[in-house]
Amino acid sequence: MSGEDERQFARALIAQVLENHARTEIMAGRAPLTAQVEEDLAEAIHAALFGVGRLQPLLEDQQVENIDINGCDHVFIGYADGREVMGEPVAESDEELIELIQTLAAYSGLSSRPFDTANPQLDLRLPDGSRLSAVMDVTLRPAISIRRARMGKVFLADLVTNGTMSPDVASFLAAAVGARKNIMIAGSTNAGKTTLLRALANQIPADERLITVERALELGLDHFPELHPNVVAFEERLPNSEGMGAVSMAELVRRSLRMNPSRVIVGEVLGDEIVTMLNAMTQGNDGSLSTIHANSSLEVFNRITTYAIQAQERLPIEATHMLIAGAIDFVVFQAKRNEYSRGGRLRRFVSSVREVTGVDGRVMSSEVFTPGPDGRAVAHAPASCADELAHYGYDPSRARVGAW
Repeated sequence: MSGEDERQFARALIAQVLENHARTEIMAGRAPLTAQVEEDLAEAIHAALFGVGRLQPLLEDQQVENIDINGCDHVFIGYADGREVMGEPVAESDEELIELIQTLAAYSGLSSRPFDTANPQLDLRLPDGSRLSAVMDVTLRPAISIRRARMGKVFLADLVTNGTMSPDVASFLAAAVGARKNIMIAGSTNAGKTTLLRALANQIPADERLITVERALELGLDHFPELHPNVVAFEERLPNSEGMGAVSMAELVRRSLRMNPSRVIVGEVLGDEIVTMLNAMTQGNDGSLSTIHANSSLEVFNRITTYAIQAQERLPIEATHMLIAGAIDFVVFQAKRNEYSRGGRLRRFVSSVREVTGVDGRVMSSEVFTPGPDGRAVAHAPASCADELAHYGYDPSRARVGAW
């Protein structure tokens, strides 16, 4: 059966068991469970089998942003307003917690992912779009971190409304996507890179064929056919217990080029797939998007060079710089800041947009938008392709330098 058919079959079995239990209680002269108790019990059983067990209420709370679990009874919940509170246990024991994660790993993603002593690390996407990372046997107790996907269907207008970027930056980025510029989104962990990537991807016309490549399915562009009806989502496959069957990110990026893509979107660059991706960007697949971890927009080039040296191609620094200059058009840096004056509220915002202008022994670049007084990006200098972007709705004359 398909995953959905199996879930529906399980619901029918649960309902049948509860009905039989009610008959047994009535025949024995005892009061059966109330309708509400039966409904709650059925949901709890289904959540234990196919959902996330006791984590389900937390994932249904729209204000929960992060869930960190250090053993079954040490649960820390981070809310969107910056609050950090300790939650209730999510399992009776660490063993039960591991079984829950193993069940999730079996049903989430395109293929079952092992989580055991031989495979103590796990990354996967939960059914609601949240990102789960788990480890065991390399810590005293199993440790799990869940990043909630609070903004699945998101647009640049939403990011303007919540203060992530100014209308001018949003107009610039929308024009850059329309002009098929290759954009790399950089930032630290939990800075909002994936959310920004989704918003940029939603600027892509619906008639384009998108290929996404990820370690664990997270972007979910294929979940919104009204926006992107033609999407193929690739997910890295880990080796089986015999060490066979692995399909790496680099192989998937290479394969994506044979799938007639309009654009290739790499969810997160963390290794040797960088060379394949940059090559793809220079071979006619303009308009590609990706994310990378970095401390600044300028530091992105050093990070890419480090990954390229470790890749199978072993590219020297000079060759990597030439590849970067020919592949990447803009680097967008997403920053985060904890505002203790506002009760510890975490604020995420675009602080810099850097244009790659060429290569001269090193990557040449200039900032089109630089951090303003409050850290948020403000206009600094016109892009070299301003005239081209004007054809896609960006009006540089409306941007006031140094102002939001």
